[in-house]
Amino acid sequence: MKELIEKIENDEYQQDDEVLEMPSRNHSFTQARITSLLSNDERFTPFVELSLDVSQTDLTQFGLKIKEEIIPDICLYPNSVGFNDEDDDLKMQDMPLLAIEIISPRQAISDLLAKFKAYFALGVKSCWLIIPPLKTVAVYSQPSHFKTFAMDMTEVIDEVMDIRLPIHKIFSNPKIVNTNT
Repeated sequence: MKELIEKIENDEYQQDDEVLEMPSRNHSFTQARITSLLSNDERFTPFVELSLDVSQTDLTQFGLKIKEEIIPDICLYPNSVGFNDEDDDLKMQDMPLLAIEIISPRQAISDLLAKFKAYFALGVKSCWLIIPPLKTVAVYSQPSHFKTFAMDMTEVIDEVMDIRLPIHKIFSNPKIVNTNT
């Protein structure tokens, strides 16, 4: 138990003396929904909370204190990247095609936008900012160029990645099925 507490205090939930944001219910719900929807596209493989190796890049230029790894909520790789039968990767060397960040209740949008600048500099082609309280998705094709999609629209469209997702399936509760019949 003492070892677990030391891990938590020293590195699991802290980074450079800052406590990492803990995801909320809506964050988790949205993360699961988007991952599920992206799993249906056979061109890609989605990953959740995957460590990306940034040890060779100085991210302080983007206002980030990250030194070794950056971890998007969801990231998308080509379908050629999947389960590794030979050895597990603790940190991915190759950057994903798409990085998705879902804002948590106590997280600042400016922190996520700084991560987007880093993602683009690292070669990520597209970034999404998900804002659950507003039920909106902002799709970034460049650090300062984005399109916003809300519930009054039918789809989230990422033209760079050629992805279209029904927005109501991201934020809406599923229909309740009566299993007592």
